[in-house]
Amino acid sequence: MPSPPEMIDGPHGRLACRRRNGAGPGVVWLGGFRSDMLGTKAEFLDQWAAKTGRALLRFDYSGHGESEGVFEDGSIGEWAADGLHILDTLTDGPQILVGSSMGGWIATLIAKARPERIAAIVFIAPAPDFTEKLMWPSFTEAQRETILRDGRLEQPSDYSDEPEVITKKLIEDGRRNLVMTGSVPIKCPVRILQGMKDDAVPFAHAIEFAAMLESDDVEITMTPKGDHRLSEPRDLERLAATLDTLPV
Repeated sequence: MPSPPEMIDGPHGRLACRRRNGAGPGVVWLGGFRSDMLGTKAEFLDQWAAKTGRALLRFDYSGHGESEGVFEDGSIGEWAADGLHILDTLTDGPQILVGSSMGGWIATLIAKARPERIAAIVFIAPAPDFTEKLMWPSFTEAQRETILRDGRLEQPSDYSDEPEVITKKLIEDGRRNLVMTGSVPIKCPVRILQGMKDDAVPFAHAIEFAAMLESDDVEITMTPKGDHRLSEPRDLERLAATLDTLPV
């Protein structure tokens, strides 16, 4: 069993986090939709940090994992505020953001808010603007009407036994936090790891996002058989190699 997390006051309740001291620039893990800091990639990063002597910070957004709150009450803006609070409160100096899926959207919002604090970003199957560009178009007219009328839609989850709840708040807040509306003002080195068999975030989405970044140091690694999780041993080795070779 993992040791109990450190709990700190956040903007939407107490946030659970785990820190590993080490050399900088530190790495900040930003997980995906309904994921937590004990997932395969986050745990691998902790092992990588221990092996390389690097600093690592991972945490759960409000309503996720071991943090306080109810998932259905949250939204992109609130989870980004959690991440920004973690960055401001628990880190010093330049940091490398590693954002997986929705965490890529959160990483983008954090980088826009604190560009001077971000040394580099590694995106794993990045899903910026997914509520508007991927989720909303996938709903039937009846599902959209249910969200607008009832404020929520329950549907089976591919990643949990619990139903996935999509709220009207999530959709509307997502629209207020869109980043793929033009040039994305991220100028630090960026690495994107993307599976071409990803059935949640098509690889074309990652390419479109990459083309919008202002950085002149952007590299995309496409894995022909990679899925959305990118958690197979070869995927994790690729993540470690990416971090090891960042020009920071």
